Amino acid sequence: MDPRALAAGQTIDGFRLVEPMQAGGMARFWRVTREGNDLPMVMKIPLLRLGEDPLTIIGFEVEQMILPRLIGPHVPRFIAAGDFERPYIVMEFVAGPSVKSLLEKTPLPPEEVAAIGAKIAFALHDIHRQHVIHLDLKPSNVILRKDDAVLIDFGLSRHDQLPDLIQEEAEGPVGTGAYVAPEQVLGDRGDPRSDLFALGVILYFLATGDRPFGEPQRAENWRQRLWRDPVPPRGRNPTVPPWLQEIILRCLEVDPEARYATAAQLAFDLQHPAQVMLTRRASRLHRDGIFAVAWRRLRTRRNPLLRQRRALTSHLATAPIVVAAIDLEPGHETLRHALALAVKRVLATEPNARLACVNIRKIARLALDKMEDAQGRNPHLSRLIELKHWARAIPIAPDRITYHVLESTDPAGQLVDYARHNRVDHIVIGARASSALRRYLGSVSARVVAEAPCTVTVVRTHGDDTDADAEQPAGAQGA
Repeated sequence: MDPRALAAGQTIDGFRLVEPMQAGGMARFWRVTREGNDLPMVMKIPLLRLGEDPLTIIGFEVEQMILPRLIGPHVPRFIAAGDFERPYIVMEFVAGPSVKSLLEKTPLPPEEVAAIGAKIAFALHDIHRQHVIHLDLKPSNVILRKDDAVLIDFGLSRHDQLPDLIQEEAEGPVGTGAYVAPEQVLGDRGDPRSDLFALGVILYFLATGDRPFGEPQRAENWRQRLWRDPVPPRGRNPTVPPWLQEIILRCLEVDPEARYATAAQLAFDLQHPAQVMLTRRASRLHRDGIFAVAWRRLRTRRNPLLRQRRALTSHLATAPIVVAAIDLEPGHETLRHALALAVKRVLATEPNARLACVNIRKIARLALDKMEDAQGRNPHLSRLIELKHWARAIPIAPDRITYHVLESTDPAGQLVDYARHNRVDHIVIGARASSALRRYLGSVSARVVAEAPCTVTVVRTHGDDTDADAEQPAGAQGA
């Protein structure tokens, strides 16, 4: 089947070709319909003619294996696939602009860059949890919708539980030169943080209007990013705020260990810029000097970045986002101490965890809340100070802890929404002593256990004893 000879009205295995779409480098695309299926669909037909790049054939097989295994709002729904006699993949047509369509408008405002980046990061976290690393993330492979981003084109991807055909059959690194991570250059296709490097390139482009490493077309030129750092974003666009530069340059670190541990942790910073801890990355205006670059180049030759590969799910499990929901009302000092002990135990088993210390300040439904307390202090600021005081006993690096005072008429609902919005993995929450009124109305901790989309640990105190309930998945009752 020659994709260049197809015409509207033709039928392929029950799919009627409606109109051609913009062609890609290795495939042709058609809008298609099928009787009995109202879902908008697109057919992707790879270019498999004699003399075409063999990666086209391999990529078609890879996408045919991976796409049916992916579900959720961040990927197009798989519908059908042909074989090598009549190769095609039919998937859901995702309406919306690609990130590529925004490049002509760059540089974008920092808030817009962060919002787009968070959507892409959440999409990456979703596929990483499904054992897939994209490995060809670029603006043309991201479709934006109102509330999320959709990732397309999995021809160069890797599934943690399937054979890596690209690794087995392709010679040397593959990908789009501007977005390939340093470890990919060295042949490592098993690190999900490679996708975070590519997202860092996208964020840099959106914030400055330039690619950090240009557009190298040949693999031998890709190696330079192992030792040559890019011009800091603020060196190209002075309006880039320090917090955004901090995030971008952290994504672009040569060593994956120096980047964000997970895409969810990256999204967290993009959604809470005021909480981003600034390092020397944030203030840089120039690239490193010749001696620093020469040292990195020598060190790279002596000590390549290749490490023992861990299963993708194992990597994600060591880097969760943990929320400590802290009751700051007077009279609950013992419970707060017990909560700190429980959080320490959680962090001891999850060394790359991100901790968010959260307090929900309950406000009146109708009456206006006072901006100051009886001593003339701002209650929001006072609680932030109390949160930081509580966290002094928690052994965690300063760049992995944040503090949040939220206001709501419904503390349990607010905490559940916070967990859902930030892709929280684990909530540790204290439960006050039982009372007749609390049994009648229901406790905050019980609602959180029942409704939170993550694991919840409930901490109670009984006299001088402290008890942390076994961790429970969302939907568990009791507590």
